[in-house]
Amino acid sequence: MDSIVNNKMKRYLLLFLFVIFIAAPSAEARIYLDINAPTFVQIPIILAKWKSADKTSSPFSEKVYEILKNDLTLSGFFKVIDAQHLPPPLREKEGIPEASSLQEWAPGGGEILLAGETLLESNGLDFKLTFHLFDLVDQKHLVGKQYEGPLQTVRSAVHRMADEVVLQITGERGVQNTKIAYTVRQGEGKEIFVADFDGANVKQLTQNQSINLSPAWAPNGKKIAFTSYLRRNPDLYLIDVDGKNLQLFSRYPGLNVSPSWSPDGKKIALMMGMEGKSEIYLIDTNGGNPKKLTKGYGNEASPTWSPDGERIAFVSDRSGSPQIYVMARDGSNVRRLTFEGSYNTNPSWSPKGDLIAFCGRVEGHYHIFTIGIDGSGLRSLTSNSSNNESPCWSPDGRYIAFGSTRTGASKIYIMNANGLNQRGLTSSKGGESSPAWSRRFE
Repeated sequence: MDSIVNNKMKRYLLLFLFVIFIAAPSAEARIYLDINAPTFVQIPIILAKWKSADKTSSPFSEKVYEILKNDLTLSGFFKVIDAQHLPPPLREKEGIPEASSLQEWAPGGGEILLAGETLLESNGLDFKLTFHLFDLVDQKHLVGKQYEGPLQTVRSAVHRMADEVVLQITGERGVQNTKIAYTVRQGEGKEIFVADFDGANVKQLTQNQSINLSPAWAPNGKKIAFTSYLRRNPDLYLIDVDGKNLQLFSRYPGLNVSPSWSPDGKKIALMMGMEGKSEIYLIDTNGGNPKKLTKGYGNEASPTWSPDGERIAFVSDRSGSPQIYVMARDGSNVRRLTFEGSYNTNPSWSPKGDLIAFCGRVEGHYHIFTIGIDGSGLRSLTSNSSNNESPCWSPDGRYIAFGSTRTGASKIYIMNANGLNQRGLTSSKGGESSPAWSRRFE
């Protein structure tokens, strides 16, 4: 009876189990890539053909292989050499090699080898994945892990595997097991959607046929705040990440837009229009106790918190055109950050605390820039003849997601924080904008 209960618990477990840590990284582990360098050369990694241990589930093995390949490519750190592009003697090698035979992989042209195998249990409901990572230059084993869980969690398992590979190569875990919320135009309205880091597993959160804007993740990853015209006024709502428990949160007269959660999750900064012009306010997480932070004659918009929760960057036209400003969390010590360009909006503070990404208008087009928090080091990250807007950072500060019209209708793209490796994330018909990146999901 106990075994039956345990099997049922396992089957409906929403998160897979991390079951074996085969080899721990050394405290003196080699860091293959300096993620803080302005440029770097991608590490060539061989992704060997995966073995299906049960001999009957090769489609499942191929699915795992493709998810993993895409994750490693999207990370931007690797030049992935898949099995089809290996020399003939290596092309059909599958499974996990012995460490003593690593020299056989030298003709493959990689510095790292990733090999593994899958097992689809006989009940067809559970899986087991095993992977091993090898250094082909130093001819040594780096790490091996095994994961198991119910079949519906396999994508999350592969994302965690890719995170582990990134950790071994860069010294910091990846963000493959994160999610991105964004808006999608549907007819005359806009709805909130959520997708995995790789753009897959797309889910529609709102279905109210209204205009829903500016999604913002709660720090714990359980709720999303957004603005909706559901009651004809731009009010602030909360919704669970499964699309349930829609809650009207802030319905003060006028604007209730551009929410930004404080890092501790206790406050929300937002743009409100209670006095005839837009100002930055703080409200409690129950929607009450609004406190105005900004003063003056300008319009203020788009607040974003520093990672330590002590400062807020925002947009103001108090100087005559929209520019980025920074203030203390109580509204004091206001200083202007941007002085170049006549139209700068949509600030997003890096989780590392050193940079702010924003959108600036150049020759009629909008582009993504970063600037140091002291106003130095202004850098343009996009330069094509399209509009690139609404930047947001990944939780590790390595990537920026943004909306771009470079292929016509707006879609969501990601790039490395230095502007390299820009690639499309979503694959719908377009009309996508305002991305917001979640925390890592453990």
